[in-house]
Amino acid sequence: MKREREDWSRTYHKTLKGIKAMIDIQRMMKDIKKIAEETNITVTEIEGTILMASTNNQTTNTINITQMVEDL
Repeated sequence: MKREREDWSRTYHKTLKGIKAMIDIQRMMKDIKKIAEETNITVTEIEGTILMASTNNQTTNTINITQMVEDL
């Protein structure tokens, strides 16, 4: 009877350790997801800035070419 109780006690504590590990992993995954979302927002903002700069550069190039043609 005592041996059986010790076995159940060990099983119970192993189960608790496993549950705690799963909870810790879920917390880590939640943190990783939050960081990924923040990174995605930052990348989107950078992409917008690059596209804006590209559009501005194309406009400047067009104006410069037009100016050169007029000067000729």
